Amino acid sequence: MQIWVDADACPKVIKEILYRAAERTGVLLTLVANQPLFPPRSLLIKTLQVPPGFDVADNEIVRRLATGDLVVTADIPLAAEVIACGGHALNPRGEFYSTENVRELLNLRDFMDTLRSSGVQTGGPAALTQADRQVFANRLDQFLARIGSG
Repeated sequence: MQIWVDADACPKVIKEILYRAAERTGVLLTLVANQPLFPPRSLLIKTLQVPPGFDVADNEIVRRLATGDLVVTADIPLAAEVIACGGHALNPRGEFYSTENVRELLNLRDFMDTLRSSGVQTGGPAALTQADRQVFANRLDQFLARIGSG
């Protein structure tokens, strides 16, 4: 099992939590982005720079994903693909995507896209709070502990 990060849009504070978790648990962490990344030096932390383009990083994650791997992403279509491939998907607010909730989230995303394209101002996501960071760290730790003991 390894952790993949859709790193272009992943908040820095979430990456820092992931770096510490990789070192603590010995799990390989790979950050995939279309821009250079500079994580701490570690044999457990890798970066994969992909060419710019729509969904290039997402497609590379799906291509390399193994059953049981964890992907950290806020991208709902990517999360849906990860789940379909037998992986686990966790967003930066600590919410796991599942076969049950990802369809509903995709429908909501499509609805919001339709609203925006018709000129309705929908605003963006709320800022990541300290509570969100704590929930993410806790859910990640619980997941890694479960995988480590399984």
